[in-house]
Amino acid sequence: MNRTPFTNIVKRFTKEVDLYRRVIAHPRCPRVTRICLGAAIVYAISPIDLIPDFIPVLGYVDDILILPLLIFIALRFVPKELIEEVRAQTVN
Repeated sequence: MNRTPFTNIVKRFTKEVDLYRRVIAHPRCPRVTRICLGAAIVYAISPIDLIPDFIPVLGYVDDILILPLLIFIALRFVPKELIEEVRAQTVN
């Protein structure tokens, strides 16, 4: 079967999301990671934004900046050894 590039991207994205879900559930995951990712989820689903979405262009700028920033901060606090350990467990 010949897969499209989009299918490969979606498959890799879902694998990464599953990996980080397992990392967050791990007991050695830092608290700051859980707090930042929780804040990102709450901000993403919350109807309240810093800049309302009905304002053209600017309404989505806060979503484009805040959500990736929270995720980036959260993942920076996870030890690389923990990610490698969980990745090795999911492969086996």
